[in-house]
Amino acid sequence: MRKKRVVIMGAAGRDFHNFNTYFRDNEEYEVVAFTATQIPDIEGRIYPPELAGKLYPNGIPILAEEDLPKIIKEKKVDEVVLAYSDLPFDYVMTKASIVLAAGADFKLMGPDNTMIESKKPVIAVGAIRTGCGKSQTTRRILDILRSMGKKVVSVRHPMPYGDLVKQKVQRFETYEDLDKYECTIEEREEYEPHIDRGSIIYAGVDYEAILEEVYKDDPDVVLWDGGNNDFPFYKPDLFVVVVDPHRPGHEVSYYPGMTNLLMADVIVINKEETADLSGIETVRKNIEKWNPSAVVVDAASPIFVDDPNLIKGKRVLIVEDGPTLTHGEMRYGAGYIAAKKFGAAEIIDPRPFAVGSIVDTYKKYQHLDVILPAMGYGEKQMKELEETINSSDADLVIIGTPIDLRRVINLNKPAVRVRYELQEIGKPDLEEIIKEFFEKLEK
Repeated sequence: MRKKRVVIMGAAGRDFHNFNTYFRDNEEYEVVAFTATQIPDIEGRIYPPELAGKLYPNGIPILAEEDLPKIIKEKKVDEVVLAYSDLPFDYVMTKASIVLAAGADFKLMGPDNTMIESKKPVIAVGAIRTGCGKSQTTRRILDILRSMGKKVVSVRHPMPYGDLVKQKVQRFETYEDLDKYECTIEEREEYEPHIDRGSIIYAGVDYEAILEEVYKDDPDVVLWDGGNNDFPFYKPDLFVVVVDPHRPGHEVSYYPGMTNLLMADVIVINKEETADLSGIETVRKNIEKWNPSAVVVDAASPIFVDDPNLIKGKRVLIVEDGPTLTHGEMRYGAGYIAAKKFGAAEIIDPRPFAVGSIVDTYKKYQHLDVILPAMGYGEKQMKELEETINSSDADLVIIGTPIDLRRVINLNKPAVRVRYELQEIGKPDLEEIIKEFFEKLEK
């Protein structure tokens, strides 16, 4: 019987995970290619034989998604698996239509075939969109667990943009580890806050192999730190999902964010201090309709600025988290709020100063105007970001990214950093919920 020929559509994350957990040693299938989108410079590479397993001695090519109909025809593809995230429902069905018109089946893979069971309890954090506030929610849960005396090891959704073999299993405990793995800005934004807290975090490509290494650290609990709006790679014992009232309705119109909404044990309505009441109510009604058994936590993400007096009266350039602004479709973030709150004289338009791939980013994401996304998927792009900032005529740079950009690029003008942490409003709060979780677990 002929093997089913498969293409996996991805963005260097979920696609590799689905392959590793379901297809790698599966004699019924032949994965003839991955396709790549969202992240620059992935296509043209090979998923290496060292990771692809014995059925793929030459590895698997990673091709451009725009060539998908041609790939389906030329490689006689039977099935196409969509395996990336933060997608509007109509986008998913458009891709499905393209695949079906080319003659192949279109497939989405669910938790039962892709989630890995852990020997240790797993608390997972996910969201309905990129930029909802997963990172500060994860940090808050980490702090709660450690205050309870629990040993925590965190595992982050993948961002393997470099040498995939070297990145099979990555363990981050020190800042030197970030340099060792040549981390991009996007990677540092997720790993540094854990290192700042003296906590270990893993990431990589092969999440079964990662879990085996996590066990060697002997944690009391594994904390899954999700990416985009993807669902967890490990089967959660407690699943916390963050929603964003700044984007009401997105919780029921994006893939696979709505899956997270439906699976959630706990739903955090974040950013309530800056959202419209109507947005909060829309989100709350959708939770009541689709997952009424979930525990709802009201929360805010207040901002903290190093020296807010530096902002007053200045012409400022604002740099915010790249993924949140680009495919997350947010027009602004914490840096913009700080500029308005603390009296900036002018928010300058960064587009006239953009160079290289930063210009391409603005062309692709035309909802962006006065905010500069911190694109840094490699050394070249980080240099282009640095040049864009330094060639601007701003008096001050407001850094609204999860890390201090001054650690990785050289700025020629003064800068202030904006931080944000999760604060629950009223009861129930996350501390109560987590304590109750462990009480039930220990019975």
